[in-house]
Amino acid sequence: MDDMILSQVKELRHQLHMHPELSGQEQETKLRLMRFIKDTTGLDVVDKGKWFYAKYSAKAPNREPIAFRADMDALPTYEDPELLPYSSLRPGIAHKCGHDGHSSAMCAFAWDLWTNGADRDVYLIFQHAEEDGTGAMECCSFIEEAGIAEVYAVHNMPGVPFGHAQTRPGTVNMASVGIEYTLTGTPTHASTPELGKNPARALSEMVLALDDSKAAVGAQGLILATVIQMDLGERAFGISASRGKLLLTVRGENENELQAFIEALNLKATDLCKAYGLQLSIEYYDRFPETRNDADAVSKVQRACEAIGMPFDLLEDPIRTSEDFGYFLMKAPGALIWLGAGEDVAPLHNAGFDYNDSLLAETCRIFRAIMEQ
Repeated sequence: MDDMILSQVKELRHQLHMHPELSGQEQETKLRLMRFIKDTTGLDVVDKGKWFYAKYSAKAPNREPIAFRADMDALPTYEDPELLPYSSLRPGIAHKCGHDGHSSAMCAFAWDLWTNGADRDVYLIFQHAEEDGTGAMECCSFIEEAGIAEVYAVHNMPGVPFGHAQTRPGTVNMASVGIEYTLTGTPTHASTPELGKNPARALSEMVLALDDSKAAVGAQGLILATVIQMDLGERAFGISASRGKLLLTVRGENENELQAFIEALNLKATDLCKAYGLQLSIEYYDRFPETRNDADAVSKVQRACEAIGMPFDLLEDPIRTSEDFGYFLMKAPGALIWLGAGEDVAPLHNAGFDYNDSLLAETCRIFRAIMEQ
């Protein structure tokens, strides 16, 4: 890649890092990215409100259109202002997953397309709100609207040797959802607990029953339930607790098995609340689908890596984290690729994480190689 454009893309990435925006609020981020593409290329740039896309139109396309996706939202987390010369200027918000790098790398690819051309129409989708699982769901219908035949995305992966592409056919990232159980009983004086309804025992039994519920489902793929928070009563020593909450994140390799597990959990909670005379409410948050790669698309990625000499690792097991790119893969075949950021890089969502700028050119390389397969 041209050194001058690469330098500009790095500066763009640093600007995005300094001005992070949360999921659904990425308006300034979107405008910076759109302006960069307009200033450096002649691609069509179309504003879709919360998100946008850029299109390279081939002069004589001889293959069906292809799309690539990049995310652009940040996390509600702290970054030490002394950590980087381009640290976040917005306290409590920071790019700790590398989405500033993903979207900047796509801008590099936009320049590459404009400079070197392609034999097919190429759509570059800049998606909002990946972190809460709502962004892809809101814009994936564009895949069908534009007649896009295949779709790909790259996510950086700390802890993996730099430049190693990793993926697998089938589930590459697990489906997940946050569940909030609220159990409501009856308050009473702490000296007469028998006169009230305290959710403590039911909440405890719900946690202890997590493994039993997994066994009851008999899942073939991995099922994982993580206790996020337990909350019971209030700091008032004269009152027996009457209200409690249990927050779980549950995830599964296969979405149908995950749903069966959730139904088993809900049944257990219902039975316990009935036994202890409690009211139950259940709410769901941050729902992500399974990200299920197409086998032929994964083979194409492997061939693309071989063509450019990029190391390729075929994953044996799915990655436990979730990714809303799965919504795109419901609309067209494709694949999500995890690209090694280096073994000594801090993990994703960690306070010390920063996107490895050397991945900007690597992401551009693999996008072009996939496009040309």
